[in-house]
Amino acid sequence: MPVTNDDLRASSILIVDDEPANVALLEATLAREGYANLVSTGDPRQVEELCRTHDFDIILLDIRMPHMSGIEVMERLAAKLVEGDWLPVLVLTAQTDDETRMKALTAGARDFVNKPFKRWEVLLRIRNLLETRHFYKRQRVRADELEKIVRERTKEVRETQLQIIERLGRAGEYRDEETGMHVMRMSHASHQLALAAGLDSATSELILYATPMHDVGKIGISDLILLKPGRLDPEERKIIEAHPVIGGEIIGEHGSELLTMARNVALYHHEKWDGTGYPHGLKGEEIPIEARIASICDVFDALTSPRPYKEAWPLEKAVALFKGETGKHFDPKLVEAFLSILPKVVALREQFDG
Repeated sequence: MPVTNDDLRASSILIVDDEPANVALLEATLAREGYANLVSTGDPRQVEELCRTHDFDIILLDIRMPHMSGIEVMERLAAKLVEGDWLPVLVLTAQTDDETRMKALTAGARDFVNKPFKRWEVLLRIRNLLETRHFYKRQRVRADELEKIVRERTKEVRETQLQIIERLGRAGEYRDEETGMHVMRMSHASHQLALAAGLDSATSELILYATPMHDVGKIGISDLILLKPGRLDPEERKIIEAHPVIGGEIIGEHGSELLTMARNVALYHHEKWDGTGYPHGLKGEEIPIEARIASICDVFDALTSPRPYKEAWPLEKAVALFKGETGKHFDPKLVEAFLSILPKVVALREQFDG
């Protein structure tokens, strides 16, 4: 859509010149063309404040003025006021030497008009700069609108991903748990532990949403084994220990940071700090930190929750186990961080009861 005459006439114009006669001539010239939104000053020291309180579309600027030159005005504007914007400056000056023109262009001037100026010339140069200014503003609005649309669409996709992950996570838990609340407690505990361990908020939030997938691989385990009330024999134990690999295959390899983290949690949450875990026998920091975090929170909630085959462990007994397994099953630093937030973790049982 072209810029209309009405758009141009509505433009906000700042005139900066210490000669009252020049200001009066410019005001009269512009007024005859229908420009009504004019602000003038003979003191260049006022320009910064005027630009803070007005949304100017163009500045008509003299070069040689007392207190501050037009070059200095442009340098201050570039440094403080119009970063990331495109505010055209039209220099009106009697100085026509190359050095002055070079300094003005370097400081940010977009065009020149020599004094004494011709009426038709100054009006055309102003019009040309204003047209570019209005196209720039439209483009900026358009970019903001597109960015908003992208954010909304990205949010929708992210929410869909999160719903799928949560539902799959609960599906895995419902195979062998009395309730699906375990997955909610352990994922929120994992979030708290990630923050306590010093991970940034974005990574900690990803851990919150990735950890519900830790046992999704149990979907691929037979009920005869998964729901067996007694002790598993070695062959059955071997089968159930395949569920991390199955979980990794279900989630698959994907470019999404969230799904990559979910796969790491599903695949490695039964690895142990000392290398005696499964399925790959990873050791120490070879185990992704999200899996180390999930392991602690998964085991703690399982121990302190009642099951058909056991009573809930008292808190003191669970804490004693974690202290005893520090450096063996669990990352010592993460255990220390976990115990420091224990009251928050315990409180999750009231929030996600069941």
